[in-house]
Amino acid sequence: MTNLFDVFNLVFWGGCFLIIVVKFIQSIRIVPTQSAYVVERLGRYHATLGPGFHALIPFVDRVTFIQDLKERTIDVPPQDCFTKDEVRVEVDGVIYMSVVDPTKASYGVTEFDFAAIELAQTTTRSVIGTLDLDKSFEERDLISSKVVQVLNQAGESWGIRVHRYEIKNIAPPESVQASMEKQVTAERDRRAILATSEGDKQSRINKSEGLKMEMINISEGEMQKRINEAQGRAEEILLVAKATAESIEKIGGVLTSPGGEAAFELKLKEKYLGSMSQLADGAVDIVLPGSLNQYDSWVENLGLTNNY
Repeated sequence: MTNLFDVFNLVFWGGCFLIIVVKFIQSIRIVPTQSAYVVERLGRYHATLGPGFHALIPFVDRVTFIQDLKERTIDVPPQDCFTKDEVRVEVDGVIYMSVVDPTKASYGVTEFDFAAIELAQTTTRSVIGTLDLDKSFEERDLISSKVVQVLNQAGESWGIRVHRYEIKNIAPPESVQASMEKQVTAERDRRAILATSEGDKQSRINKSEGLKMEMINISEGEMQKRINEAQGRAEEILLVAKATAESIEKIGGVLTSPGGEAAFELKLKEKYLGSMSQLADGAVDIVLPGSLNQYDSWVENLGLTNNY
């Protein structure tokens, strides 16, 4: 009986010692970076442990919550929403957030991840309900900014901060997708036809402008040509008249000088005799007097001497 009692005492005290050792070991906590441990003392909040080594009081202090302070990604499941024009669309997204106040995150809400998802879904439904279907595809930034604003307002009491919210997909029904594809195709065809007509119109305008400029250039060239020819003929006439006048003036000056008339007669006789020498080859047609020896009377009858 005594031996059995001794064994019981040994087991009891050994178990107590083992529990005390385990509690002492558990009271030593090493908190990693970007983590926070929430400590309760006798059931009440006591402290939040940051990164580093910490020693707690066994049986009195207890770590009740461990919060990860790194930014986390939370998927928002797809949900049905109705646009302003009563079209049902399926929307899903993703939330990027982090814990900024470990104490509020531990005691402010039971599960802040679930709460953030639910609030994001309800806010998305309310925002899409104010937009038409076409605008819902264009206003993704508006929807995201509104969800972030609402989540951050609630997150002040939850100890979280939402950095951004991204909509992954906005999927309308297949019938609506088919109608939208037809609309896009029709719009694309309309733009192609309009671009073709504009191009043809511009091409015709360019051709007509080219023909117009060509005709203008041709007419201006012809006008300039005629002006140049007229100016050339006028200058030629002026030069011939000027040369003739100078020649007559020089001949008159020679005739009025002493011995000039005789020299002029001699020159005419030389030209007359020179013309006679060309009769042999028949190159020049000459009117001959009745007698070649009567040159003086022939010249006098023609009035050449008196005219000059």
